[in-house]
Amino acid sequence: MFQKVKNIYHLFIAFFANIFFLFPGRNLTVIGVTGTDGKTTTANIIHTILVESGQKVAIISSLGAQIDKDHFDIGFHVTTPSPFALQKLIFLAKRKNAKYFILEVTSHAIDQKRIWGIPFKIGVLTNVTYEHLDYHKTYDSYFKAKTKLLRDAKTAIVNRDDGTYTFLVDIKRAKDPKNWITYGLSDSSDINPGTFPFKTKLIGDFNKYNILAAISVCKTLGISDEKIRSSVSKYINPIGRADIVHTSDFTVIVDFAHTPNAFEQILKTVRPLFSGRLIHVFGSAGKRDSSKRPMMGEISSQYSDIMILTAEDPRGEDVGKIMDEIADGVKKEKSQIIKIPERYEAIEAAINMAKKDDVVLITGKAHEKSMNIKGQEEVWDEYEVINKALSSRFKK
Repeated sequence: MFQKVKNIYHLFIAFFANIFFLFPGRNLTVIGVTGTDGKTTTANIIHTILVESGQKVAIISSLGAQIDKDHFDIGFHVTTPSPFALQKLIFLAKRKNAKYFILEVTSHAIDQKRIWGIPFKIGVLTNVTYEHLDYHKTYDSYFKAKTKLLRDAKTAIVNRDDGTYTFLVDIKRAKDPKNWITYGLSDSSDINPGTFPFKTKLIGDFNKYNILAAISVCKTLGISDEKIRSSVSKYINPIGRADIVHTSDFTVIVDFAHTPNAFEQILKTVRPLFSGRLIHVFGSAGKRDSSKRPMMGEISSQYSDIMILTAEDPRGEDVGKIMDEIADGVKKEKSQIIKIPERYEAIEAAINMAKKDDVVLITGKAHEKSMNIKGQEEVWDEYEVINKALSSRFKK
């Protein structure tokens, strides 16, 4: 009941913000990207293709906001801003004569009506897997929130290979066939590596899906195949997305993965690439969906030789309890489990124990610049911690 009241409040603010800024989205081609995983990468690939095609573009994602060449901070742990802040950024994009506005859309933002009044020309759904049940309570509620973007958008672009595709039949029937576009690795999709061959520097099938989603969007917008292929071939992932930060003797990779599906995708991609051990450093956010913790432990144990469990925004919840709940998911001890509550100590330990040809995979924080310890945001820089640990090791 309390959440419903809050949602009415957000809807009122969104309504007021649209009026105050004169419904600025109506003057832009707005592209919304939602899904459990892959939103940020997909949004940024779309942005890169459009910019390299000579277009003026604005984007809001978990990495922040950018309007043409100007960057804007949207706050800690924020993906889709509050209605007033969001409409203000759309208004600024309009004033700067941007043609396209790319918006990474969370299920919370959809459910809370924060995006009310935005006329989405294209809605992209990357996938829907297990996440945010602390808020949505049931998977069905979470799924319905995600798919509302497809219903509201003029054109829907969806992952044909995702397990939820069969549940989208009602939305598909409501759309004009030319406004229902599928992508995937299988031949059954409209846009696939057979119908649109491309080259990429990105690793993993999960990134191929992100690329195909972006290709589908840009083809819909009329960007030439030649320009799309050229941009895709040169594209390098944004900070914290399968980011290889060290390659001498052993490898260190940073990734934002913090869901069971994201764990599965990054781990199964990284594991075959290295002959040495896989050392996985991770935790799980406090006071959030705790049901996913044992699932993350089980998935990591299937691929990792050593799991180092640590803090990841505990928010006042006991880190020891969180680590124990992750470890409970390991039904059979397939990998060594080490528990180090302090994240900087966990990263330092992983780097110090790495041997030749090992890979250290550090997930969960990536680009974020703060750590919520006891309800308060404290400065945190994953890359700085890693660099200090590397410097310390190689000075010995």
